[in-house]
Amino acid sequence: MRTQQDYLQRTEILDFDAPPITRLIDSRGWRQLPAEQAARAVYEFCRDEILFGYNAGADSLPASAILAEGLGHCNTKSNLLMALLRALGIACRLRAFTIDKRLQKGAMTAFVYFMAPREILHTWVEVELHGQWVVLEGVILDQHYLRAVQDRFSNCQHAFLGYAVATPSLAEPAVQWTGRDTYIQREGIARELGLYASPDDFYREHKTNLNGVKGWLYHNFFYKLLNDNVRRIREGTPGSQACNHQSG
Repeated sequence: MRTQQDYLQRTEILDFDAPPITRLIDSRGWRQLPAEQAARAVYEFCRDEILFGYNAGADSLPASAILAEGLGHCNTKSNLLMALLRALGIACRLRAFTIDKRLQKGAMTAFVYFMAPREILHTWVEVELHGQWVVLEGVILDQHYLRAVQDRFSNCQHAFLGYAVATPSLAEPAVQWTGRDTYIQREGIARELGLYASPDDFYREHKTNLNGVKGWLYHNFFYKLLNDNVRRIREGTPGSQACNHQSG
């Protein structure tokens, strides 16, 4: 049986007492904010100031390393978001899934997409506010990247699956802070893997997405190609492309 303290603990991945994390929190004045305002500030920081991208290391990178790298995806942004929330005394937990790799089509280069498994590990953070658990999956994509995808498929009027997005509405995805659940990839979920007090617990049980030869290739070559591709999307020309990336 989990206790409130389980959702506030420091772990190897959630190293919220690391000096860079402490300096960030102090410089932003987040400790002086009420809990919900602090949670919003941390969420928006992780969403927009930590750019969407593919980290050099595994999904189990410590939060301080993700902050130093300045970019992340669903799993690594979850690590940093949880560490920042817990540093502020705000309880949070991890919910884990697999997602259909089709939602990564376009964000991944063609060869890496081909090499990826059909189902990819996916996590989101749930934060406790006013006695309720609020989903913060909308943290994954920075606003510049998301707008670039929206511009590229500006005529999309239906559910969208691709470019690291899986949402019923590309024009109005539920990513803005309202104090309620946020989502950007939920429609791509294949299987639920359960609730965890920390990412450490989850990765001890399920390892990471990067193992063996594929992991070696990713760490040494693929992640740079992926980030170059994401950068091109983010900086791309507004769209006139047909919206072919839809669910089903």
